[in-house]
Amino acid sequence: ASSFVKFCKIGALSATGTRPFGDGADGFVMGEGAGMFLLKRLADAERDGDTIYAVIRGVGASSDGKGKGITAPNPIGQVLAISRAWQNAGLDPATATLVEAHGTSTKVGDVVEVESLTKVFGGAERGRIALGSAKSNIGHLKAGAGAAGMFKAAMALHHKLLPPTLNSERPNPNINLPATPFYLNHEPREWERPANHPRRAGVSAYGFGGTNFHLVLEEYVPGLAERERKQYAGAAAGTGAAASSASLG
Repeated sequence: ASSFVKFCKIGALSATGTRPFGDGADGFVMGEGAGMFLLKRLADAERDGDTIYAVIRGVGASSDGKGKGITAPNPIGQVLAISRAWQNAGLDPATATLVEAHGTSTKVGDVVEVESLTKVFGGAERGRIALGSAKSNIGHLKAGAGAAGMFKAAMALHHKLLPPTLNSERPNPNINLPATPFYLNHEPREWERPANHPRRAGVSAYGFGGTNFHLVLEEYVPGLAERERKQYAGAAAGTGAAASSASLG
C-alpha cells in the first residue's frame, strides 16, 4: 500500500489507465511479475541442440548521477545507453525494425524517450521501426519491467510477429511521430524480414535515479554466426579483437 501512496504523491500513477505514447498519458498502472531467462553462449546452445529464442548482440548502460530528481528522465543518459549497446553489437541501429521501449505512459517520460531514441535511430527511414511498451499490456512491473520487455521482444523475434502496443490509437500529441523512424503498431502482424539482415530489436529499461540499460536482440538464424565469424576472422586476427554472442534459450 505504501508504494501506491508514494507513487500517487509524485504524480506517477494513472487514475485512468496505461497508454504509453498515447494521447492522455498521465502515469502508469502498477503490475506484478518476474522474469527468468536461460542464457548460454551461442556456440554452446547450438552444440546442445537448444531451442534458441533470440540472440543478444549487444548491451549498453549508463548512470546519470546527480539529476533533477529520481523520476526525471535524462535524455543524455538514455542516448548513451542506447548508442553503447549498438556500438557493442557492432551493428547499425537503422537495421532495427522493433523497439521495445521503457514507455511508462507518463506525460514527460514518453516524450523524452522518443526524442532520445530518435537521436540514435534517426538514420532509419520514416515509419520503419515499430515502437511499443509491454506496460500497455501488463502494467509497470517496477523491478521486473526490464525482464518483461526483454521477454516480449525475444518472443516476437521467435514467432516473427510484431506485437501491438495498446491504447495508443490516438498518439500523444506532444510526440511528432511522422518526424521519427517510429510508428505505433496497434494489431499483431507478421514481422517481415528485411532483405539484407535478420530481424533486430532494441529493448530499453530505465530505473529510478537514472540507471539506463539497452539490449540489442536479433533473431536466431542457423549458421549465421559461423558465417560472420569466417567473414570477420581476418579483421579480428589483425586487431586481436573477437566477437561473441549470447543466446536466449
